[in-house]
Amino acid sequence: MAAYQYETSPRKLQPKTKNTPNKKKKQLEVIKNEPKKSVGVSRQEKAKRRNQVCVVLAIFALLIMISYRNSMITEEFKAIQTLKSDLANIEKENKQLEVSIEGSLNLNKIEKIASEQLGMHKRTVDQTIYTELPKEDYVETTIEDNVKEKTSIFQKILNLFK
Repeated sequence: MAAYQYETSPRKLQPKTKNTPNKKKKQLEVIKNEPKKSVGVSRQEKAKRRNQVCVVLAIFALLIMISYRNSMITEEFKAIQTLKSDLANIEKENKQLEVSIEGSLNLNKIEKIASEQLGMHKRTVDQTIYTELPKEDYVETTIEDNVKEKTSIFQKILNLFK
């Protein structure tokens, strides 16, 4: 409960110095009475920490490998996309060249270029020469060659001695 003060000077508080050292002493005594723990860490705890560190390092290495693989995939994907765009441009140019070639293959245009630039003219009847070929068969048969090939090795040896 707060007490009202009617004076102009503030009220003096009593310091609690007497109780404070007693509490500290009691706390120190409690700490002294507890059994002492070994300062070093036990082997089981070391092994447990070592295993945890190994797991963390393995996970970190796995994440680095995954990020590296994803970066390689991204680079390859970009390369493929540039090659596809180059292919599309080349196919477009090819189609344009085909259209221009088809447009320039007009027969009247070819005749005009042949007559004007190359000095060529259409042939006349006087320039045509007809030849007559005999209707004889000039093909030779190779039946005898096939018969000779079908003879056995023994017959060939006998033919050598004859």
